[in-house]
Amino acid sequence: MKREAEFLVQGNHFKGFTNKECEFFPCHKDTPEDEFNCLFCYCPLVFMSCPGPYQIFIDRYGIERKDCSNCNLNHKGINKSWNFIQHWLNLNMEMLGSPPVEMKKKIRRLSTTLQTSQSKLIL
Repeated sequence: MKREAEFLVQGNHFKGFTNKECEFFPCHKDTPEDEFNCLFCYCPLVFMSCPGPYQIFIDRYGIERKDCSNCNLNHKGINKSWNFIQHWLNLNMEMLGSPPVEMKKKIRRLSTTLQTSQSKLIL
């Protein structure tokens, strides 16, 4: 089943662009300049599961972080990188469930629990 946005959009220009004026271009030397997609300069999968060649490191605050500097999957080809990102975003959402709906349910349950426990404390 196609998503609603796919029916409304004519063309593929929204899927990416190449910014040859960027002072860091090309930031990944192993991607041909004519295929380079700059849309995902900061990859939306940085906090999610993905198949990219990343390494985990501990920052100065003791927090685990992903180092994705060796990954070019989000830059390699306009259509290819768009499809890659969309696939993994959807896959992560499927694994997480529907975050907004689930979060609302959790908040409602917590709110009800807090109200119940507060009323017991007052009485």
